Amino acid sequence: MSPTPRNLITDVPGLKVGNAHCEKTKSGVTVLIPDEQAVASVAIMGGAPGTRDVALLEPEQTVNAIDALVLSGGSAFGLDAGSGAQVRLAELGKGFSVGSAVIPITPTAILFDLLNGGDKSWGRNPIYREMGIEAVDNAADEFELGTAGAGFGATTADLKGGLGSASLALPRGGTVGALIAVNALGRTTIGDTPYFWAAPSEQHEEFGGLGWPTEMPGMDRTVQTKFTLGTIDLSPNTNTTIGVVATDLILTKSEAKRIATAAHDGYARALWPAHTPMDGDLLFVISTGKRKMQEPMVELLELGAYAAQTVSRAIARGVYSASKYPDDTVPTWKCQHGSR
Repeated sequence: MSPTPRNLITDVPGLKVGNAHCEKTKSGVTVLIPDEQAVASVAIMGGAPGTRDVALLEPEQTVNAIDALVLSGGSAFGLDAGSGAQVRLAELGKGFSVGSAVIPITPTAILFDLLNGGDKSWGRNPIYREMGIEAVDNAADEFELGTAGAGFGATTADLKGGLGSASLALPRGGTVGALIAVNALGRTTIGDTPYFWAAPSEQHEEFGGLGWPTEMPGMDRTVQTKFTLGTIDLSPNTNTTIGVVATDLILTKSEAKRIATAAHDGYARALWPAHTPMDGDLLFVISTGKRKMQEPMVELLELGAYAAQTVSRAIARGVYSASKYPDDTVPTWKCQHGSR
């Protein structure tokens, strides 16, 4: 297996991604849009999630397809991004029909980036609704990683976070991709070293090609977070890694839910600690339904495993690709460890 041409989630046929950000605010929005309504579900394993229209993704709920998935900074203010994406998609004629009404379904997840050095003095007019609109208009096959979109203001325990993506051609046909906004309480690297926890999954030096250290440093056994390193005050809802796994394999909502659960293994392999009470770690799964599985039981099992691997790679790519901006509260990986 190897990454597909762009090594982005948009290598899954039938998907586009749009980013928008505000440099002054140090925050942004990412929208993933299928060409046609698509089956989706979600698994939430962090203790402090922030969401909009997510309950309808459970397998027993009525709505069977969505029009977009929205990732946003801004904590609860960022939920407005889903509204912005929704109104713009309605203008474009996309949505769920109820009689003569058309309602775009835009489940949204947010991360906390309010203490990252940006100016959040927006008064009664948070910027996220407008960024949701802009992100829809920017949707394309190619998009920026690192300090971009929902990852624009993201941080980890000791480094800037960012927006990451990766893809993989599945061994029995089909594609899996991941899109992750990395804003974790914990670390993506092993202690103070430049080595990523996700290194065993790396493809073609996509995040530096360093592998793992020949000998693990003693600090790899010590939990270090934004709290222990003093980069943020102890408070709930101040972190969260959110993302999307996509495939062209045909999935039911129940199967999408199962893959979302399995794909969370990718968080645990790339972040330490992950799924804490103060992270709202969440993964959407979306199926564009372009390819029928020939061996459903085997392919579903493999999809979950490769989805987790692809999530890990996307997380490391997001941090590796981050760019330096004025007033950053933590350094980028490249500033800290050099461009390798």
